[in-house]
Amino acid sequence: MFIKDKSAARMEKKRPDPVETIIPVYLRAMKLTSGMNTRRIFKAWDEASGAGKWTLKQFYRKGTLYVTLSSSVLRSRLAYETDVLVEKINEILRKDPLFTKSDQYVGMVEKIVLK
Repeated sequence: MFIKDKSAARMEKKRPDPVETIIPVYLRAMKLTSGMNTRRIFKAWDEASGAGKWTLKQFYRKGTLYVTLSSSVLRSRLAYETDVLVEKINEILRKDPLFTKSDQYVGMVEKIVLK
């Protein structure tokens, strides 16, 4: 095979990008950041509240995390701690490398509603 343009035949070596930079770019390109952020918020709720075992449903919309619990006693106890839980959840999300802070649909938690 004869190649006229030798510069086209040479492949430039590119430096490999670390996975930490590739994953967020991939998630944005595939429009998966909102779904990933929602899952990260749910995981942060379980971690911050310790109530993952008693959580029946979770729903996030416009800064509000709605949580349905199976225990009314636990719901009453956590109702007094919602402001602290919001801070804990947001702190967990700030440290999470997979949470995209610039997503226009799913961002930080502003309020928690317990059901």
